[in-house]
Amino acid sequence: MKTPGTRPALELVDVTKTFGSVTAVDGLSFSAPPATVTALLGPNGAGKTTTIEMCEGFATPDRGTISVLGLDPSKDPQAVRRRIGIMLQGGGAYPGIRVKEMLQLVASYSAHPLDVDWLLETVGLSKHARTNYRRLSGGQQQRLSLACALVGRPELVFLDEPTAGMDAQSRLAVWEMISSLRQDGVTTILTTHLMDEAEALADNVVIIDHGQLVAQGTPDELTASTAAGQLSLATTSALDLERANTTLRASGVDSQLTPTRPLSYRVDSPPTPKLIKAIATAAAEQNVLIKDFSAAHRSLEDVFLNITGTKMRN
Repeated sequence: MKTPGTRPALELVDVTKTFGSVTAVDGLSFSAPPATVTALLGPNGAGKTTTIEMCEGFATPDRGTISVLGLDPSKDPQAVRRRIGIMLQGGGAYPGIRVKEMLQLVASYSAHPLDVDWLLETVGLSKHARTNYRRLSGGQQQRLSLACALVGRPELVFLDEPTAGMDAQSRLAVWEMISSLRQDGVTTILTTHLMDEAEALADNVVIIDHGQLVAQGTPDELTASTAAGQLSLATTSALDLERANTTLRASGVDSQLTPTRPLSYRVDSPPTPKLIKAIATAAAEQNVLIKDFSAAHRSLEDVFLNITGTKMRN
C-alpha cells in the first residue's frame, strides 16, 4: 500500500524464492510507506521468515526486486544494514555477556548510536545492566533484543515476535515504544502471531500464505470487508457443535456454528430474529451460557483464520 507522493520505505515486486522443489515465496508484492507499522502475518511455513531474510540482505530472491530505503539488499546488504534495525526472536546475544556490554557492543557498530544508559532505562533493563544474558527471563531477553535493534537509530526496523514471552506490563511498554517509533518517523515491519497486537499497532496488514499475498489493507478495511452477514458469540463453556448445528437445522436455519477460537463461534449468515433464537435454543439445550453476542463484527484474528484456515500447521 503506497501513500501518494511518497516513496515506500520497503517495496517488494514479484519476489520469488525457491529451495529445491519448495517455493517459499511465490510472486510476492507489497510495500510499506515511511513512518508506518506494517504487520506481516501468516501461518507457520507461509514464507514470512524467508521474505524478511531477503529484505535484510541475508538471502537473495530468485526473481523480482526488493527496495529497502531505496537500496537493493541483495546488491548492497551492508549499506542496507547500516540503516535498519533487526530484532531476532531468539535474542542473538552471547550467553555469558552482560546486558550493558551487549548493548554497548552493538552500539559500537553505529556511527551515531543512542545513549546506552537511556535505552536500558527505556526498555526497563537498567537494574539488570550487569546481569548475564543467560540469567535473563525470556521477556527480558526480548527487551534486550529490541534495544539492540534500536540502538543504531534505524530508519526501518524489523521486529520478529517482539512481545513473545513478555508479561502484560512489558508487552504494553513495547507497544508504546513501537507507537513512538512511528511518531519519530521510523518504519516498522512487524511479524507476530498475536492478532490483537497486529490489530492494535499496525497501519497496514499484509497476510501471506504459501508464499503468496492473500490479503492486505488496514485493520479496519480487512475486518470490514468480511464483516457483513455474520454473527459472533462467546460462551462460558464449550458447545457440542454437532448437537448445536442439529438444533439449528431443526429450527429451519440453513447455517451452522463454526469455532473461531476456544469458547468463541461464528455463523456466516445475516442476523435475523429466527437465527438468534435458534442459537440461543441450541445453547440452552446444553446449559451453556452465551456471554457475548454481536452482529456484523469480526476481529483480525477471525479474518486471518477465515483466509488461512483453522487447521494446525507444522
